[in-house]
Amino acid sequence: MSSANNLTIGLFGFGVVGEGIYQILQQTPSLQASIRKICVKHPEKPRNAPASLFTTDAALLLNDPEINVIVELIDNADDAYSIVTTALKSGKAVVSANKKLIAHHLPELLQLQEQHNVPFLYEASVCGSIPVIRNLEEYYDNDLLRGICGIVNGSTNYILTKILAEGLPYSKALQQAQDQGFAESDPTLDVEGFDAVNKLTILLAHGYGIVANPDELLTRGITQIHAFDAGYAAEKGFQIKLTAQAKKLSNGDVAAFVLPQLVTDESQLFAVRNEYNGVVIESSFSDKQFLYGKGAGRFPTASAVLSDISALRYQYRYEYRKLKSEQRPNLTDDFYLRVFVSYAADGDVERNDFEFIEEAYLNDKRQFFIGVIRFSKLKEAQWLRKPQVSLLVCPNGIIESIELRQLKKRSLELAGVNSLAGAYLLN
Repeated sequence: MSSANNLTIGLFGFGVVGEGIYQILQQTPSLQASIRKICVKHPEKPRNAPASLFTTDAALLLNDPEINVIVELIDNADDAYSIVTTALKSGKAVVSANKKLIAHHLPELLQLQEQHNVPFLYEASVCGSIPVIRNLEEYYDNDLLRGICGIVNGSTNYILTKILAEGLPYSKALQQAQDQGFAESDPTLDVEGFDAVNKLTILLAHGYGIVANPDELLTRGITQIHAFDAGYAAEKGFQIKLTAQAKKLSNGDVAAFVLPQLVTDESQLFAVRNEYNGVVIESSFSDKQFLYGKGAGRFPTASAVLSDISALRYQYRYEYRKLKSEQRPNLTDDFYLRVFVSYAADGDVERNDFEFIEEAYLNDKRQFFIGVIRFSKLKEAQWLRKPQVSLLVCPNGIIESIELRQLKKRSLELAGVNSLAGAYLLN
């Protein structure tokens, strides 16, 4: 695509974001980009654009030689896959916001980009208006990037804010999120963590050069968080956030997961409320950088799509330097997590799975303990799937193997047990 050419766009989808793109392009002639045709499923709906722009025939866009950019903004990941792959094979540049499509088909999409020498940009797929992908792609070298930790789903953050700030039960907080348009009528993708893990998969590719399937990553949403957990967090001065995390360990491998987390007021994520997103990027020399903004909605998402469209004018494409590096890190399960676990009754949790228990509490209604568990064992634990069991990662909860022995020793000293008794209790 020559930088001198105007961008002629075929747009798939005219929902909230698609209409936002149309409106912005109408008001921004300096972009030298225009929409030639818009493909929709339901042509009978009234829309704020000329009827002549709309069609239900995808082929009219994909086969039009005048269209050199396809912008894909539909909900269905399977249909989006067909649209995007056909466009790339046709030599058209593609802009997409479909995180599920990208996360589940990244290897093939990478191959098609290289094979047909066309750009595929998707900044809007992660955190809406926050330019996190391009920052990871261009600014942070793999060897310097120590960690990524983010609130990447606004729906769950809105619900958790209402639960902790206003004391609402989960069901009422979810209903408010749906009423405000932050959660879908079927909120499963959001509240079970699937949306967040799709986004984490994309961040791993651009941050560390790791191509992972979302199904490989331990994922747990917010549906099992109990009112007791909210009370505990409030008492300790914590917030509860659903975070997507990736951390480079001292051996060069990367730990990654999506889990609810207890967050202290020392973290930049502590004050991220309601539907907002926030991402903390930590590097070896610049310490922590914090990106904050709206992660969804018409104009926040449209702004990211527009940024990608604009970038096509000067031949921008992801270089995937980290993916092409010979020294890419690997995902690992060889680390430990310090976690808060609450449950209904004895037998709900296999306490023998834990390396040690630091603190415990029980009454006739709810029990909890704080303990350290090997991550690989946590991934396989059947009790983690029980609806009456809630698990929250503690602040600074990732523990490396080399740290474990010292942590055990300190825990035993605080508990006031001697080494022989401690050895017995820990086995």
